[in-house]
Amino acid sequence: MELHLDRSLKTPLYLQIRSQIRQLILSNALPPGFRLPPERKLAVSLGVNRTTIVNAYHELEADGLIQSHVGKGTIVNSHSEHDSISPLIIDSNSGLQHSPVQPMSWQNFYTRQSERMYNPVLASILTEIGEEDQISFALGSPAGEYYPLEEFSRIGHKVMSSGNWLAFEYGPTIGHYPLRQYLAEWLSQRGIQTQAEKVMILSGSQQGLDLLAKIFLEPGDYIVMEEPSFLGAIGVFKAAGARILTVPTDQEGIRTDLMEQILSRHRPKFIYTIPTFQNPSGYKMSLPRRQELLKLAYQYHIPIVEDDPYSELYYEGELSPSLRSLDKHGHVIYLGTFSKILLPGLRLGWCVAPPSVLEHLSLAKQHVDLHTSTTTQWMMTEFCCQGLLNPHLQKVRNHYRIKRDTMVSALTKFAPPGLTWSVPEGGYYLWCELPPGMKASALLTKAAVKKVTFVPGNAFYANSGGTDRIRLCFTRHPEATILEGIRRLCEAITEMLIQTHPEGTINRPRFSEPLS
Repeated sequence: MELHLDRSLKTPLYLQIRSQIRQLILSNALPPGFRLPPERKLAVSLGVNRTTIVNAYHELEADGLIQSHVGKGTIVNSHSEHDSISPLIIDSNSGLQHSPVQPMSWQNFYTRQSERMYNPVLASILTEIGEEDQISFALGSPAGEYYPLEEFSRIGHKVMSSGNWLAFEYGPTIGHYPLRQYLAEWLSQRGIQTQAEKVMILSGSQQGLDLLAKIFLEPGDYIVMEEPSFLGAIGVFKAAGARILTVPTDQEGIRTDLMEQILSRHRPKFIYTIPTFQNPSGYKMSLPRRQELLKLAYQYHIPIVEDDPYSELYYEGELSPSLRSLDKHGHVIYLGTFSKILLPGLRLGWCVAPPSVLEHLSLAKQHVDLHTSTTTQWMMTEFCCQGLLNPHLQKVRNHYRIKRDTMVSALTKFAPPGLTWSVPEGGYYLWCELPPGMKASALLTKAAVKKVTFVPGNAFYANSGGTDRIRLCFTRHPEATILEGIRRLCEAITEMLIQTHPEGTINRPRFSEPLS
């Protein structure tokens, strides 16, 4: 399959790729059942970012021309649009001529909101989970080696063998009361004074963002968020049609000194922030900044949505006070999750908010999934009430600190000149700045050849920026894999530097050195 890209054209590369593959399918040069090249392989052969291929394939799939199959790859459909060029059909009984039934053009029916929901970076990260030959620093995930599988196996057996059919029944939309009660008491020990009536169980904190967007945002509404920020939140707010106003961050968190003018001019619906071990930067908002942010929220009567997936994963010092624990006037809506600290597959999170907000969230949730899985809520309640959560957190804190230090040591050993990074006090991520002039998208293609991946920084910017940044997750892999992955990544960076600099101006690390 030969494709030719013209970078001098204004037509985006992904549309050029889509158009050429489309013509090959319609002309039957690519017959039904033909397996298209894997996204990463085609990206390398064309010298483009993998996301470009993901977008092109997405367009072709929306046209009904191709379909992705797990384990089989991407296949040309047997009932593609090229069937529509068949000749007229003559009815043997009536002698009348008529055209064959045209395939459905689904693309014509999608809403603008549907188009806004598509997030190729997020889709790519989730696709890489099953690619065993890749070392992916892209997915923000806990380490499977520390999952408390024995405990959950025992708890699951207890729940299923007890004859307790209530654990498999429909449940209240707001969540299983004993789990809400446990969370209220656990959070109160961390300074977040609340009651079960103010806690709602979610199918992951990501659902909380989606539900909050549904109840608060109309197309065109303003929201404020720090930049860079969580790509999943950016996607949710864009899908809702919100206009995103961004405030830059530094090592003390969001720049509150730049926020007042924005709040007074636009009166946003809410401020979204990850104050503790922020994603992607890893920064922790200082106490003075937290207090100033709350002061601004009070002054302009604007809610704050505090997303807090990482604060329990601190590797130095003590637990940081959440905005919710500092809030004395009920302005903060607090989101938490078990996904980052325990098991992501259970899809369990929570929201702490005033009862009137929870009532609206429950109404919105009823139209999504009715309620979060009753069975997993019962199992999580057992796990927590048996006193297993806090010991698990202590264990993973110790292990993730070692993994963080391993990645930092590997970067120190192999990094070429110009590559810099932050060392977070907790959380999951190292936020790296590439050597001057280097683009993360180009590096992603180069690194893919060496079978190592990351998230390019522009994914964390709502408008533009971050093209010279990359995010690396250090929690998911064993130390030996982290070392090898960083070695590959730094080798890719060094090769790109050598290509753009005269011979001898780059001090190339010795990548053949044994890893230790």
